Amino acid sequence: MASMRDIQRRRNSIASTQQITKAMKLVSTVKLQKTKAKAEESKPYFDHMYATVTSMLARSGIVDHKYLRAGASDKKGVIVISSNRGLAGGYNSNIVKLITKGDLADKELRLYTIGGKGKEALERKGYPVAADYSDVINAPLYSDAAQISRRVLEDFEKGEIGEIYLAYTSFKNTVVHVPKLLKLLPVEFEASDLSEKEKNTPMNYKPGEEEALDIIIPKYITSLLYGALTEAVASENGARMQAMDSATSNAEDMIESLGLQYNRARQGSITQELTEIIAGAEAVE
Repeated sequence: MASMRDIQRRRNSIASTQQITKAMKLVSTVKLQKTKAKAEESKPYFDHMYATVTSMLARSGIVDHKYLRAGASDKKGVIVISSNRGLAGGYNSNIVKLITKGDLADKELRLYTIGGKGKEALERKGYPVAADYSDVINAPLYSDAAQISRRVLEDFEKGEIGEIYLAYTSFKNTVVHVPKLLKLLPVEFEASDLSEKEKNTPMNYKPGEEEALDIIIPKYITSLLYGALTEAVASENGARMQAMDSATSNAEDMIESLGLQYNRARQGSITQELTEIIAGAEAVE
């Protein structure tokens, strides 16, 4: 059995850790409130943007455009959004699994990472990183999403990648965060999802299909990327808040268990001392 001194040291160590986890939970809760509001306010816009563009393309018939057909390369470009910090439960590992064990497993990939944790984990597994934008995740802006989109689209147009995907964590609510893989290019749409009225409504472009799609598709991708960034940040803070809450509860349980061990050890020590005193007294008599 461990000595009372060892048990007390361990209790003090766990109590100190518990104070840290409580503070981190409080910080994550405050950040979650801000990022959650931002994600919930922007989500309807980005969902509507996705539905509008796919509906527009579905009504356009057969349109031959560089963004609507696969590129010459077999490589798939993936924008991976993770975090720069750990202690967020399975938040980062779930994104890594989405790449390594999901639909893109065993495919030739070219990664554009946002978040140091995902970058480090995927590099260790041998995945090549074409560009890293880890500083963006700290405070994502629309201009950051536009910059990343331009780089990825340039690689697509050069033929360095043939498809573009987005891997991020979708924010459902405070406790539910779902890793998600979204295909950005070539743009996919289902004409079967349109109503009969929509199918019979022609889509006219001005000045023309080529010029219009050259403007619409990059803005569409930038919008989806920025929406994913806002959801990812909210999911990260939610995951960290839950992880720190669980850590605090576990520390409380461990402190209680160690308290019982300490009391047993103390009772055993007192009993031993009494036994020795009684034995000594009997020997003197």
